[in-house]
Amino acid sequence: QVQLVESGGGLVQPGESLRLSCATSASLFRFYIMGWYRQAPGKQRELVTRITTSGRTNYADSVKGRFTISRDNAKNTVYLQMNSLKPEDTAVYYCKAENPPNAYWGQGTQVTVSS
Repeated sequence: QVQLVESGGGLVQPGESLRLSCATSASLFRFYIMGWYRQAPGKQRELVTRITTSGRTNYADSVKGRFTISRDNAKNTVYLQMNSLKPEDTAVYYCKAENPPNAYWGQGTQVTVSS
């Protein structure tokens, strides 16, 4: 069983930045595809961004150019740098670790963008 713990969420104003972290207990972290998802009230959970074991990334169109995912295999941690935040980025952000057929989720961290 892999445990994931997100941190770094909070309340910010539009245009500001936040960096989320997801620390994992995965001893073979480098073999996991890592992703950030978000779920806004009344909406389905959606993919924000993923990073593969080789470092390839993909992003939802809504965050391209503003968000950056990165991973530190030495620290078993994945990060999400979020810049130029908008009110529509408000959601609970979840970290996911995938090593098919297994997948693990964190408990989520709230991000609120409001003036």
